[in-house]
Amino acid sequence: MIKVGIIGAGRIGHVHGESISKFVKNATVKMIADPFMNEKTEAWAKSIGVEKTTKDYKEILNDPEIEAVLICASTDQHSPLSIEALKAGKHVFCEKPIDHDVEKIKEVLAVVKASGKKYQVGFNRRFDHNFRAIRKAVEAGKVGKQQIIKITSRDPELPPISYVKVSGGIFLDMTIHDFDMVRYLSGAEVEEVYAEGSITVDPAIGEAGDVDTAVITLKLTNGATAVIDNCRACCYGYDQRAEVFGDKGCVAISNDSDSNAVYSSKDGVTAEKPMFFFLERYMAAYATEVDEFVEAIVNDTETPVTARDGLEPVLIGLAAAKSVKEHRPVKIDEIRKEYNL
Repeated sequence: MIKVGIIGAGRIGHVHGESISKFVKNATVKMIADPFMNEKTEAWAKSIGVEKTTKDYKEILNDPEIEAVLICASTDQHSPLSIEALKAGKHVFCEKPIDHDVEKIKEVLAVVKASGKKYQVGFNRRFDHNFRAIRKAVEAGKVGKQQIIKITSRDPELPPISYVKVSGGIFLDMTIHDFDMVRYLSGAEVEEVYAEGSITVDPAIGEAGDVDTAVITLKLTNGATAVIDNCRACCYGYDQRAEVFGDKGCVAISNDSDSNAVYSSKDGVTAEKPMFFFLERYMAAYATEVDEFVEAIVNDTETPVTARDGLEPVLIGLAAAKSVKEHRPVKIDEIRKEYNL
């Protein structure tokens, strides 16, 4: 049984704590650390069987029984905590992104290599049953030569403007999942990005230096073209769809809903809206990703989402942001050269 420590007891820390306690068979959470630990969080941790809570994350790093650490702290802490945990001899699961700064991601990659420890990035959509169905069909050759990949990703409501200001922008916060999905579904790398961004939901987002709606076109190394459309607010719920089209066929997924009930009457046909947001849609995926991280430790195999998988979507996001700013296509090699990659 792998003993785990969780750093960060916010929303995503709660998700991982619950999923490990209920669904991950070879792991148990020994300790949860959060600088804002309070009685409510302590009671929750106790209710899911956690031995200890603390305000000092170093207690987790110094505990010889804890083999793996889940980093669920704020984004600006992901890379420094990753490095500290790896140097403390812990395997690390880090929520996305590793960092918004490529130089800091490079530091993490170097420490991962030197430490020999397992490192996984929390791109949870790779573990969703729908997206995995596309991936399996592509790997089985059912679509043949890939020609077009389409991804729609629209959030149900705007995040707070205070969050937007520190999010790194839509491409490094929201679209980063879709950039990862393009790589995952296609099995190919991105060569070039062209993005158009606009403010169609809230002028305050523009005042914060970001866009809330975007369409991104990507050229892939396998010759296919990918198209992503994003919006920060979608009135009918969390819209998550994708398809891969090729010369032998097309495989597509639609939204999950609470049921597939359809009501038909003389006035029309009505189905349920998509699930409201990511916690509802991807809860099972959160459990699966940690379960596979633990299995990689137990079996000494590579993690399913590596540190390099954490780097590539950030490079694509930086290219997309540059494309919007300069109104031109941007090659990923251009971004690589900026960071001596």
